[in-house]
Amino acid sequence: MALKKNTLAISFLMMALCGGSMAAVYNAGDSAGWTSMGQVDYKEWAANKNFHVGDTLVFNYNNQFHNVKEVTQQGFESCNATSPIATYTNGSDTVTLEKHGHFYFICGYPGHCQAGQKIDISVVPATSNLSPALPPTQSSLSSASSLSLSVPSILLSWAFGALLAFFLSGFPY
Repeated sequence: MALKKNTLAISFLMMALCGGSMAAVYNAGDSAGWTSMGQVDYKEWAANKNFHVGDTLVFNYNNQFHNVKEVTQQGFESCNATSPIATYTNGSDTVTLEKHGHFYFICGYPGHCQAGQKIDISVVPATSNLSPALPPTQSSLSSASSLSLSVPSILLSWAFGALLAFFLSGFPY
């Protein structure tokens, strides 16, 4: 019985400690999806997100008119889809961001990339959002306010896990 309680306590503690590092799921273009209809400025859309290793991008689109091609930076800048890194044609494709750096996606249908159906995803290392290398600017100060809101929730998660571990580890009821 004590082993079961200790295992449960450790499990809850680990979940609480890891709770702040949950991966996020992003729908490319939000509710508009992956489209060339000019409804989404994908550059602006990506600039307003903080992508991290483990996050997932979901591309929702009509696969009769669109696709998703992961390309090099050169392919992205020139809208050249002839030698893609990967091609997605499902209409509801998920891409897990497995490392930090840039991921470049374009639509391979003629004219769509040139019309703006392309996205540059910049994945930052996990530590970069807690210790900026450059002095804060006005734009980074606004994103820092969202970081300060998540710190109390991480501490609360940790405290709850520690308290739960204490109670489950043999504390007499």
